[in-house]
Amino acid sequence: MVDSSRNIDVEQLISYSDDLVRVLKDKRDLSNISQCLEHSKALRSSCDADFLEAQSLLQDYQKKIDECKKRSEEAKAEVVADSEIDLLQKELDEEIEKEHFFMDELRIITNEINDLELQRVSVQERRQILKKLEQDELRAQRMLSLYASVTNIIPNLDDESRFSGHIVDRDKKVVERFEFDLTKIDCLDACNAIWKMISSS
Repeated sequence: MVDSSRNIDVEQLISYSDDLVRVLKDKRDLSNISQCLEHSKALRSSCDADFLEAQSLLQDYQKKIDECKKRSEEAKAEVVADSEIDLLQKELDEEIEKEHFFMDELRIITNEINDLELQRVSVQERRQILKKLEQDELRAQRMLSLYASVTNIIPNLDDESRFSGHIVDRDKKVVERFEFDLTKIDCLDACNAIWKMISSS
């Protein structure tokens, strides 16, 4: 009969082991996320520089527009020739057109900065998920180590339809293999059979 003080939920152990296998399948996610974050930082820095440059150019053109307006008003006040007024108006129109162009550029840069901010948030969230998965992996490894230390059983988790593994006696340096088809035997009978094997070893 199975000792209840040492009774372990095999299905729960298998579930933890399956989670561990899924976590261990691909280690490249953390590297990809780190590269994406570095790329995002570089792109954000570039966009910030473009944004500041565009702002500076806008200020310069605003000063030129103000100067053109002032000159235009002075010219009208002094009743200058029509040709000079036309020239000033043309300069003013050109400066206004340039201002519109830089406003469009500024809008594009602002949208890129907003997109980068969203990417940064997404990368941080993924890093937190990966950190949690690493913690879960470490916890699962500790559980498997504890399970093997307490029961002297090293399970094989490759085939979910079969409950198999090895019983290890460190003192006697003996390894005994076991395997049960879960479609032909229930978990309790499998557990009892394993405990008998451990007791007899």
